[in-house]
Amino acid sequence: MKQKKCHISRDVIWGKNITLDGNVKILGCCKIGDNVKILSGSRVEDSVIGNDCVIDSSIITESNIGNKCKIGPFSHIRPNCILADGVKVGSFVELKNAHIGEGSKIPHLSYVGDAEIGENVNIGCGVVFANYDGKKKQSSRVGNNVFIGCNVNLVAPVDIADDTYICAGTTVTKDTEKGDFVIGRVRQENKKKKN
Repeated sequence: MKQKKCHISRDVIWGKNITLDGNVKILGCCKIGDNVKILSGSRVEDSVIGNDCVIDSSIITESNIGNKCKIGPFSHIRPNCILADGVKVGSFVELKNAHIGEGSKIPHLSYVGDAEIGENVNIGCGVVFANYDGKKKQSSRVGNNVFIGCNVNLVAPVDIADDTYICAGTTVTKDTEKGDFVIGRVRQENKKKKN
């Protein structure tokens, strides 16, 4: 059986008790904290990884990951992302130029670009931060303790206040105030089949 190899830059600064699976690449100037697990298929480049993190089959480039973060599988963290402690970025999530606050979760199938996310935010499946207006990139801000339901579109620039609840299927184009309940769906209509 062929042995799987890792590619490691000579400029990596290592912590203690690190686990690397096969087919891992750690490139450029990286700093890896203590008790980190980097699982097969991951690539980390010019980034800082905090203590007690797990990176599963994911790509991290030019970003800073806090302590006790869980990344992947199959996440893509593009340049200029900062994850605070205890952040979860789940399967098939893409981040770009995003700052994610402590304890926030983006479990799966979402895109967060040019955004500042507060603490203890839950971003549901299929959420898209629509950050490009056809001419330039726009930024969005999400406060603390915000719940964003599945299949929500946030059209930048938009400011979501603390404690906002955004219902699944909503397209958000206006700023919210603290504690708002936001729903923006077309009412379902069931039409009978004509014989």
